[in-house]
Amino acid sequence: MNALPLAQSQCSDDASQWCRTVLDWTGNAWLANYSKLLIITPLKILLITVLAFLLRYVLHRVITRLSRTNGTAPKLLQPLRERHGDSVSGETLAEQRSQRARTLGSVLKSVVSFVIFGFAAIYVLQEFGVDLAPLIASAGVVGVALGFGAQNLVRDFLSGMFMMVEDQYGVGDWVDLGEATGTVETVGLRVTTLRDVNGTVWYVRNGEILRVGNSSQGYAVAVVDLPIAHSSDIRRAQEVAESVAAAAAQREPLAGDVLTPPEMLGINQITSDTITLRLTAKVRPGQQWAVQRLLHAEIKRAYDEAGIKPPYPAGRLMPDSDEQQ
Repeated sequence: MNALPLAQSQCSDDASQWCRTVLDWTGNAWLANYSKLLIITPLKILLITVLAFLLRYVLHRVITRLSRTNGTAPKLLQPLRERHGDSVSGETLAEQRSQRARTLGSVLKSVVSFVIFGFAAIYVLQEFGVDLAPLIASAGVVGVALGFGAQNLVRDFLSGMFMMVEDQYGVGDWVDLGEATGTVETVGLRVTTLRDVNGTVWYVRNGEILRVGNSSQGYAVAVVDLPIAHSSDIRRAQEVAESVAAAAAQREPLAGDVLTPPEMLGINQITSDTITLRLTAKVRPGQQWAVQRLLHAEIKRAYDEAGIKPPYPAGRLMPDSDEQQ
């Protein structure tokens, strides 16, 4: 009988109305005195958790929608610079955009989850009356220690993030990363995967990439070097090569790959037994090697018909000199 007045006197000093409300509902003095710990705190924690998961769900849905590709560039990539021009095929460009948007979307989702759940954990600890100052200081020390121990991993992720944002290369690009050269197969935040001309797959850590040579952005240049003998008519050789290359560039299979008419640059190198002419043509990315091979074959055939002689190594005689002897 004395428990009720005691509870009422304690509830009268409580700033919250929950104590008196629970006492009126249940008539239980102990439950009324601990109503904040047993009812209010769990309800607040539940509310914080539900709001955190709901906010995370909504933001993840927004990021997924922004990174979705429907035949056009994802909205997530529209504020970012895109280095690929119209010369890239539609299928390759769509694949590059899709993977880039997917990777950036994954990073944004991870950041959103970390921030939301981090703040939710702080609010929950505050409800339990935990002093966060020592905890934050300890977390800072642990973070510094982990940063020193995993600095290579952090560097890989940061480098990969900047590569994605700056669009330095994408899937299908032919790139030179220093130690490895080949076609990009996957682009991740930590590792870039290449396949070289021999079929070998290279896994390159993004933090180890100091320079990137991309042969697939906008256009490429097919360089055709033509060695001829010193006795050949240089002007005639240049005219034949330029006319044959121009005609070949207008026919299939080169018509769709050559973007501008081939240009004869002239003499590129002179050695004791060789004069090398150089001809170039602007072509679609990744097609420079196929164009070079076809132009070499066409020009070689034309040189044989025009009597333009190839060079011979030092010490060997030309066929005409051999016949004279």
